[in-house]
Amino acid sequence: MPSYELACQAKTMTPQERYEQLVDEFTGVDGVTPPEGGSGFGRSALRYRGKIFAMFVRGQLVVKLPRPRVDELVADGHGERFDANKGTPMKEWFSLDPSSALPWPPLAREALDFARSSGSG
Repeated sequence: MPSYELACQAKTMTPQERYEQLVDEFTGVDGVTPPEGGSGFGRSALRYRGKIFAMFVRGQLVVKLPRPRVDELVADGHGERFDANKGTPMKEWFSLDPSSALPWPPLAREALDFARSSGSG
């Protein structure tokens, strides 16, 4: 499907539907496991070799990226640092504002590439 059709489709989908589509896109990628369900932190997470790189929390896409990239995305107004309800925003976790025009798949690919290169969780 051409990218402009995907962009139009994404505008009519709920954030939950967009995340489900993202999970479908990444399922089958070498080393990636889909969400396992259950309860607790990371239940909605896409993981690379056991390390979370993207998840759906409180209606938003949350991805792990290098701190300078998170700084850039926050400065550009696309969202904020993710706070896991502990009162301290996480330096390498970014929560995308649902109204942002940034497409989700490339952002998730960035997060997967970061997981692959850093081996951090």
